[in-house]
Amino acid sequence: MPNDPAPELASELRVAVGQASRRIRAQRGEAGLTDPQFTVLAWLNKNGPMTPGQLAEAERIQPPSMTRTVNCLADDGLVSKEPHPTDGRLVMVSLTDAGRHEVVETRRRRAVWLDGVLELMTPDERATLADAAALLRRIAAS
Repeated sequence: MPNDPAPELASELRVAVGQASRRIRAQRGEAGLTDPQFTVLAWLNKNGPMTPGQLAEAERIQPPSMTRTVNCLADDGLVSKEPHPTDGRLVMVSLTDAGRHEVVETRRRRAVWLDGVLELMTPDERATLADAAALLRRIAAS
């Protein structure tokens, strides 16, 4: 269909969601972590201790890349590595108190920033965004 607005909408939506996501991710905690490093902390905060292999699978990256990320986080004192309780070939990665603080602080800063942006919008604009959030969750689940 020559007058089909869907391809243009798809392009605009992709760009807008990407820009908004990057802007939110720019709000970081005190450690100034990279996105992949913060994501590891978030996984551990949500799921508890995990092996580097489980983290790599969750993030769909190669295990050597995850091992480097975990080692950097361990060097910074944000995670600890302990022997796996039943498989001596593996290690378990856990959040330290400093890592947990970093997750909480990063999320707090992101919420404060976004709350401030939303406060500047009209009630109608916020209602439109509420509707859009539901639609974006549907897209993400598809």
